[in-house]
Amino acid sequence: MLSAEGLLVRRSTDAATVLRAPDVRLDTGRILVVTGPSGTGKSTFLHALLDILPPGLHRAGGTVLWRGEPVRTGAPARRLRRARCGWLGQDPAAELHPRVRVDRLITEGLPGRRREAGERAAELLERLGLDPGLLCRRVPELSGGQAQRVALARALIGDPELLVVDEPTSALDAGSRALVEAAVRAHRDRPGRAAVVVTHDPGFAEALGDTVLRLGPPAPRDADRRAGRPARPLRAEADPTGAAPITPPVPGGSPETAVPVLSVRGLRLERPDGSPLLGPCDLDLPRGGALAITGPSGSGKTTLLHALCGRRPPASGRILLHGVELPAATGQRDRARLRAIQLIGQSPLGELNPAHRAVTATARPLRVLHGLGRSEARAGAGELLSAVGLDPGLFRSRPGELSGGQRQRVVLARALAARPDVLLLDEPTAALDRSTADRVLDLLDRLRAEGLALLLVTHDPLVAARADRQLCLEGGRPRVGRG
Repeated sequence: MLSAEGLLVRRSTDAATVLRAPDVRLDTGRILVVTGPSGTGKSTFLHALLDILPPGLHRAGGTVLWRGEPVRTGAPARRLRRARCGWLGQDPAAELHPRVRVDRLITEGLPGRRREAGERAAELLERLGLDPGLLCRRVPELSGGQAQRVALARALIGDPELLVVDEPTSALDAGSRALVEAAVRAHRDRPGRAAVVVTHDPGFAEALGDTVLRLGPPAPRDADRRAGRPARPLRAEADPTGAAPITPPVPGGSPETAVPVLSVRGLRLERPDGSPLLGPCDLDLPRGGALAITGPSGSGKTTLLHALCGRRPPASGRILLHGVELPAATGQRDRARLRAIQLIGQSPLGELNPAHRAVTATARPLRVLHGLGRSEARAGAGELLSAVGLDPGLFRSRPGELSGGQRQRVVLARALAARPDVLLLDEPTAALDRSTADRVLDLLDRLRAEGLALLLVTHDPLVAARADRQLCLEGGRPRVGRG
């Protein structure tokens, strides 16, 4: 059905090679799983196959063949995508139009009567473990896992010959992952169908992969070879920002009697339609503490983080920072309080300015919040980017030139540059391979030793195990347990 020979992708700015892919062949009735460490070009491989490379990247060589016939870039590739392919990108919440209802998003371009299309959409949502009532909502009203499955339903509804999905389970709990796995396998088993799947999940890859393509790290650039060693990592005792250390109040001078850095009392959350989502919720997060928030997709985990940082005020309840009540909305919080609580969201592509380079985005908090000069801020930003595992050759890259995992690390470095008291992390390792995820989690552990407090939303039991305690959200009621 599909083959690719000699695919070569380069950056437009400096002609650096981003991907040199092995030749691949995909027959009908098969699933090609693409895996490998973060930043090795997995998503770029999909984008090159479908001729949807972002600005700043271009296909410098290679041929894509559909049923033995070469597919030229531009209009021919666009016609092939529309007629033959179903697509789920790595960041579905950013790709789905926020003002269009879910039913229209899923059935857009589907021939036939509206009623029949709606019934088919409802059936797909149920197969993927979603309430068909979501058809009446819009994307901002969905959780990350719900948006991911809505986008998958959109890719499947036209029964495409080729299904192409990028990290389809990154925001899902185990039960939802099993449903997605079954849906992809069922599609492959239909006559004349095939699929390409990018994933970091080894279990998902093993369950689905008829053929597995493992991409390795790119060859080092000349500048990296000359350096001879990686950039100096961030150490717990070093402050790369040059800012003053965090010193929250400790009444009585004893950690046991210290006021929690963040407290929640009687917090209640509602859905956009006013129905109850979560509550009442109480929690205390001490300085240097870590609380993992777990639970099924759609249980309110992301909404809770948004409430804490002021993006989505709660229906009722109090949020206290160092014992002092916080205004509910970001617009009512002063700069010090905004700096103190930093959110790393589930959609890095939507959180980064597409025109800003990685080092520029990371340096901005150092200049705006801590008054560093341009050169000092860029030096601090470079050390932070190195600490989260970003290659120095990518510091001047824009978001469209980075992989999902690389963007996720830029957002983390930018949040750390603010020197927050509390870091809210929404699926912080979802786009990372295990080795890179462990490096990021080790960094966070070192920063906890300096006093940074963490709230981590995660479906990954290895991430949750790093926390002191866990808050499970299910059925609208929070339940606290030990990590």
